[in-house]
Amino acid sequence: MNMYKMMKMTTFLFPFFHCSLTRSSPSSTTIATIRRRRMAIQQQQQHGTPAAFTSSFFPSSSFLSTSTTSLSSTTDRRTIQEGALYSSEQVIKKSRFIGIATKCDNWKDAQFYLDAIKEEHPKARHVCFGFVAGVDEMPGGVVERCSDDGEPTGTGGTPILSGIKGEGLSDTFCAVVRYYGGVKLGAGGLIRAYGGTARLVLRDAPTEILIPKSTIRLSTSSSNAGCIYDAARKFNAVTSDENYSADGKLEISMVCESSFLEDMMETMKDSTRGDVTFLD
Repeated sequence: MNMYKMMKMTTFLFPFFHCSLTRSSPSSTTIATIRRRRMAIQQQQQHGTPAAFTSSFFPSSSFLSTSTTSLSSTTDRRTIQEGALYSSEQVIKKSRFIGIATKCDNWKDAQFYLDAIKEEHPKARHVCFGFVAGVDEMPGGVVERCSDDGEPTGTGGTPILSGIKGEGLSDTFCAVVRYYGGVKLGAGGLIRAYGGTARLVLRDAPTEILIPKSTIRLSTSSSNAGCIYDAARKFNAVTSDENYSADGKLEISMVCESSFLEDMMETMKDSTRGDVTFLD
């Protein structure tokens, strides 16, 4: 699928309500908003001030539903291709529903996306979302979160979450923005509208096989840095947050495919002659 395809408008009839559908290219405006907010928050953290979004993203239980479940990894799971946000929209009984989806493997990044979408749509009545991350073989299993954002319980976030899982996706964040058009849809209509909009964007977005990854942090003598980086390269691990302390210690974080994790750790133990500690 051409991710930069021109917008196309079609009109068709669903049971119980009339709907017009728009499928669009990735949302560059939202991406720019996310980048701007991320830079601002990083600057705040460098000066020791708390991130501006923190309090607004841990709402009351009536707003946010959270669960950890088990998702079998015997069948390949898929996720949205990395690098863009994808959007589709439809108008149902004068209400405009905009679905926005992207690859996302952690709740912190999901909060950035949600905050940016709300900033881009300040006059929207509701911004409901669903978020799924992880597979069975990863620590903690599968994490799910969703929000009805003021819609009747179970009519907004839950159908979006069901849409993500129904499409066989993980590491996926999907929000549906609603501009109220003055006509009530009822519980059944809302479920169809939110779930249907989510599936539109999820089916339009290009996908890829989800490869489970694991993160570790380790400590070793700085003289072992070469051995550690050699092992990281051997197993295609991504390193970050390196810290050399005054007492000659190196702490570093690494992300690699979960299937490589044990072999990489053993390689590091052997190459450093046991002079490595894996931190919690």
